[in-house]
Amino acid sequence: VEVFYLMGKRSRVNQTTLSDFLLLGISERPEEQTLLFVIFLGMYLVTMMGNLLIILAITSDPHLHTPMYFFLANLSITDACFTSASIPKMLVNMHTQSQTISYSGCFAQLYFLLVFGGLDNLLLAVMAYDRYVAICQPLHYSTAMSPQLCALMLSICWVLTNCPALTHTLLLTRVAFCAHKAIPHFFCDPSALLKLACSDTRLNELMIITMGLMFLTAPLLLIVLSYVRISWAVFGISSPGGRWKAFSTCGSHLTVVLLFYGSLMGVYLLPPSTHSAERESRAAILYMVIIPMLNPFIYSLRNKDMNEALSKLFGSGKTIFIP
Repeated sequence: VEVFYLMGKRSRVNQTTLSDFLLLGISERPEEQTLLFVIFLGMYLVTMMGNLLIILAITSDPHLHTPMYFFLANLSITDACFTSASIPKMLVNMHTQSQTISYSGCFAQLYFLLVFGGLDNLLLAVMAYDRYVAICQPLHYSTAMSPQLCALMLSICWVLTNCPALTHTLLLTRVAFCAHKAIPHFFCDPSALLKLACSDTRLNELMIITMGLMFLTAPLLLIVLSYVRISWAVFGISSPGGRWKAFSTCGSHLTVVLLFYGSLMGVYLLPPSTHSAERESRAAILYMVIIPMLNPFIYSLRNKDMNEALSKLFGSGKTIFIP
């Protein structure tokens, strides 16, 4: 059975041009493609609509023109772009029953995934810093998080993600790939691409480690440090109501951080012996599809200010999510 399976995969590879890659996707069973197409199309539409509503609510309500919501709007833009870098191509392949992606299309997808994936991590770290300043240094909040400094931090985040992403993508274009170009994912994963290489990839592997430190380890350390300081300050408040009010402003952000980094750690921090294409695909679906879809709900369900802004956006005097 395994021999016939490998022969089938090779035959599909041989049907593509030499410059094409083959995205094996979530499932190779033709009878499952229609159901998967409907499910992921629905999740993609919910993701785009939810993040668009967050952006419109924040931009239309002057009460939400604060640093916290400024970064939340940018996080919504990033989530929408991050999902759009991979899901539309996956949907097209499911609909056409084709698993190919062109050489240029693969590297373009890889570049945008690295940019918006890295930006997601950095924005979560900046938002944690914003909560730290608001809770631990409230008297200095207006100067520490001024509009000019917020714009500067956002610009630095863009530069820090674009330069390494572009460098890594250009380095990959210098790699010679073998004839067998089947990628066991629904997107062009950089680690999976390197496994298909027939030339020296030590520089590319070093770049992956560097980007992992920049976009995973460093932001996570900043987030953990911020929440350690926040927890110390919150537990120093004598009133239980005051402690709850202070910490409740961090609940949505902390939930997103736990979901996002939990799924990433499930892929990249497990021992190599436990890795499998199926496990990595499931984790990728979680942090590339499900979490961007859930973020608007997480930030809106129990957020009074956001709830009121969405109510105004729909021209209703009643709240939308909170009874």
